[in-house]
Amino acid sequence: MSENKNLGHNSKKDFLKKPVEHIDITSFDSRKIISSMEKMSFVSRETANAANIYNEMLKDKECTIFLTLAGSTSAAGCMNIYKDLVKYNMVDAIVATGASIIDMDFFEALGFKHYQGSQFQDDTELRKNYIDRIYDTYIDEDELQICDKRICEIADTLEPRSYTSREFIKEMGKYLKKNSIKKDSLIETAYDNDVPIFCPAFTDSSAGFGLVMHQEKNPKKHMTIDSVREFRELTEIKIRSKASGLFMIGGGVPKNFIQDTVICAELLGKEVDMHKYAVQITVADSRDGACSSSTLKEASSWGKVDVTKEQMVFAEATSVLPLIASDAYHKGEWKARHKKKFTKIFE
Repeated sequence: MSENKNLGHNSKKDFLKKPVEHIDITSFDSRKIISSMEKMSFVSRETANAANIYNEMLKDKECTIFLTLAGSTSAAGCMNIYKDLVKYNMVDAIVATGASIIDMDFFEALGFKHYQGSQFQDDTELRKNYIDRIYDTYIDEDELQICDKRICEIADTLEPRSYTSREFIKEMGKYLKKNSIKKDSLIETAYDNDVPIFCPAFTDSSAGFGLVMHQEKNPKKHMTIDSVREFRELTEIKIRSKASGLFMIGGGVPKNFIQDTVICAELLGKEVDMHKYAVQITVADSRDGACSSSTLKEASSWGKVDVTKEQMVFAEATSVLPLIASDAYHKGEWKARHKKKFTKIFE
């Protein structure tokens, strides 16, 4: 849809003026803040305890660290944090929503941006200008549709068969090596470091639109996503890990998917331990019986998470995640970790 300057009081360019700038955890040292928070209470002490557990994961040489992403923190300014966690060998595999990987990371890798806006803006006016809103953040819908079409173009080049989301995202990494405008995306960094990315609800994103277009163009010979096989792949990583830790931003499908690998491995007759460490940052409420896929203590009753080293942090992630990640980066336990390169086990 073309820009119309007569709609409301604003044109598209009036809304899309101030890009979101992603925070750089290497540019500041939060160790003293985390240390001070240990002596406090409420969310501050929870945050410090979560930081300490995460550093224990990094120090434990047998521990595979799974990062799970749900929600819109990538759009809100945390995108570089996740990239740096991969770059500096602080996570070994990622389980995420499709939106985190496609609508946010791949979208910006194509050269597009998220913009600071207002949660009080008239949404009817935003819609007339073809602008999508995530709370106080704006996205250009025209650019997002280009993102959809790029997914279709990638799918059109692939052999018509079933792929796991991990396989398809790896192909996206190959594509970005040649075509990205922004060169430090999470997808490309994970591709370079053999860190697999799984999106168990892959079609619930721009990827879904792109793959529908691909199948519409190729009704008899097309690729498709096999979410069952990717569950088996993720479980294989758990089986090959002597110990495991979860660093979870939000909850939902990614959180439940990675926790269920313990049960899946047991059903396959494999002896595995519960996830040894777990940290979750969430604003979800447990009183409705959910807490975006249960509290960590509740997950222990299902045999998924050990309660010895677990911490729920009830906070909005953009406010505490930079502190936890910067503390871990500057403490430097990651420097002694061996790169697991789990992508290679599926080749």
